[in-house]
Amino acid sequence: MALGVAVIGMGWMGRVHTRAYARVHQHYPDLPTPELIAVADDVPGRAASAAEQFGFAASVSDWHELLDDPRIQAVSVTAPNFLHREMGVAFAAAGKHLWIEKPVGLSAADARAITGPGQVTVGFNYRHAPAVAKARELIRTGEIGAVTHARFSFCSDYAASPDDALTWRFERERGGSGVLGDLGSHAVDLIRHLLGEIVEVSADTAILIPQRRRALGATSGHQRGTGEPGPVENEDWFAALLRLESGARVTCEASRVAYGDPNHYGFTIYGTRGLLAWDFRRMGELRLRDATVFAGPGDGEFAAFQPGAAIAMSYDDLKVIEASLFLRSIVTGVPQGPGLADAIRAAEILEAMLAAASSGRNRTVVSESRSSG
Repeated sequence: MALGVAVIGMGWMGRVHTRAYARVHQHYPDLPTPELIAVADDVPGRAASAAEQFGFAASVSDWHELLDDPRIQAVSVTAPNFLHREMGVAFAAAGKHLWIEKPVGLSAADARAITGPGQVTVGFNYRHAPAVAKARELIRTGEIGAVTHARFSFCSDYAASPDDALTWRFERERGGSGVLGDLGSHAVDLIRHLLGEIVEVSADTAILIPQRRRALGATSGHQRGTGEPGPVENEDWFAALLRLESGARVTCEASRVAYGDPNHYGFTIYGTRGLLAWDFRRMGELRLRDATVFAGPGDGEFAAFQPGAAIAMSYDDLKVIEASLFLRSIVTGVPQGPGLADAIRAAEILEAMLAAASSGRNRTVVSESRSSG
């Protein structure tokens, strides 16, 4: 059985989705084989080049041309954030199934606007790491006792250089929030996935590199800016203190300007009987109390990729898992993995963080001490 798919937006993430479609049947032979029907990108030549490289049957510059194509049952939306709502609403209304990247638009309202008869999978990929699945099970079975507090950190240096270009990611109108929507959405999803609902937040944000030079021409990923300087409009860093429904407390930090600390994503969770810690850069490992344990067959989707514990998996493997959940949702008619409800709730929490940071709620000015001498 084949399933016709299209990919909208052929930057780095569009390529990741396309490779995941190409591999998913190798790891999950019970699922339909994705057939690459069409790719759309408005950057001149990019869609045609991707079609030639990956084997799409057709390429277009205007994604609207694909709405009524009966060969397409499923669509990956990997375009910039400001296009998520328009594309998601249109393809959902056309009856297409959606695999859409986080944060699903610029706001919770954008995510809520996407409705239709098809299945929707959202790109919260870090929860699919087998070690994270193992951590979730250890928490559920009480291995570390009752969770008391935790620390989640999503720090990276992809924008640490002031010479990096001022792209859509740094603009409110096209990017929405900055590192909150980018890495913070992943952190919030992991917190909810592992520890339960967030009910109260306090937060602070900062723009640490206030000006960058504009990019000249189309961008894919991150590159040097050589155009006129312009202002950075959204946050480079945030930190939040969260209270969970369980009563546990969580500190959460994310940065896109953590110089020399690329992709340092992970958590430390403290319970009444021990701790659990995970670092994405050592994706297959967990620290359980004072020992290292490895993910292996039986943990999440590990067995679909490797036969024995401690064999490394990759970021792209997580997106193959995500593709499999998307296809399984379509086959069964039952949502698998993170969906629109998760994207909406994450956006609501991020908006609460922005509101808390803007209002200065729970902040106290520390007065300067004055010596009586």
